[in-house]
Amino acid sequence: MIVTTTPTVEGRPATHYLGIVSGETIMGANIFRDFLAGIRDIVGGRSGAWEEVMQQARKEALLEMQEYAARLDADAVIGVQLTFNALGASDSMLMVTASGTAVKLS
Repeated sequence: MIVTTTPTVEGRPATHYLGIVSGETIMGANIFRDFLAGIRDIVGGRSGAWEEVMQQARKEALLEMQEYAARLDADAVIGVQLTFNALGASDSMLMVTASGTAVKLS
């Protein structure tokens, strides 16, 4: 399935708009990761643990969105947007939402 942030797929016009589809995931990091990320904040540098959590959450949200589009028999999801939000006590959880428009292509 084609998944794109653009409003069209070049050379393949949308013949039917099937509706908005989305996928959401909420992931937390354990106390050890939070502790290490806090140390990184103090001394600088990148937090590999949090980067892994963000990457996994993004993949899961996109996959869930594609599965929803597949149930609608879509060929593509266009205009995809990703949003990231911190949730929970001390912002210890990450919510990622992927949304776009499911379409049939010519």
